[in-house]
Amino acid sequence: MYFAAFKKHLGFYPPVKGDAQLAQDIAPYSGEKGNLRFSYSQPIPYELIERITRLRVQQNLAKASAKVASKKAAKSHGQAK
Repeated sequence: MYFAAFKKHLGFYPPVKGDAQLAQDIAPYSGEKGNLRFSYSQPIPYELIERITRLRVQQNLAKASAKVASKKAAKSHGQAK
């Protein structure tokens, strides 16, 4: 997750995948290449940012767990030989 400040908006760069409702909720803020643009002339949607962040944390933890499980399976498979 990355932030960047621009002259007229705050850029937010979270890849959002796997949650249809969240994808619909971020649509008004969508920019190019999956980034989000929060205009300084509008209130910052902190609750939306929190939802995005929570989703990404869950996805990252699941990915890390799968990677560890894969390494353990490969290691135990190699020892069985």
